[in-house]
Amino acid sequence: MENDKQVSDLKLERKECEKCGATWINGQHVWRGTGNISTSSEMDLAGLVCNKLGNDQCINPMKGKDGGQTWEYRAGFIDGIYSEKKKNMEDMRDKFSDL
Repeated sequence: MENDKQVSDLKLERKECEKCGATWINGQHVWRGTGNISTSSEMDLAGLVCNKLGNDQCINPMKGKDGGQTWEYRAGFIDGIYSEKKKNMEDMRDKFSDL
C-alpha cells in the first residue's frame, strides 16, 4: 500500500550575526527582546547598531545605508514627550493653583 501522507514544505532558517547577536528567521530580522518584526527593522538596526559598531562580521543587508532610527532620534522623541508632559503639568498647576 502506498503512503498517502501529505508532507508540508515548511522550513525554518535561523541566522545570527556573530558581531551583535541580531537574529533573522526565514530572512526576516526579529528584534531580540520583543520578538517584534517590521518592514523597517533592518534599517533601524543599521541606524542603531550596525553603522556605528558593525564590521565585516555584520550580516545586516542594510549596514552602511542611511536611514532608520538612530539613538539621536529616540532621544529626541523621549525629550519631546518629557517636554509635553512637563508643560501639561505646569498648565494644570497654573489652572488649579488657587484651589
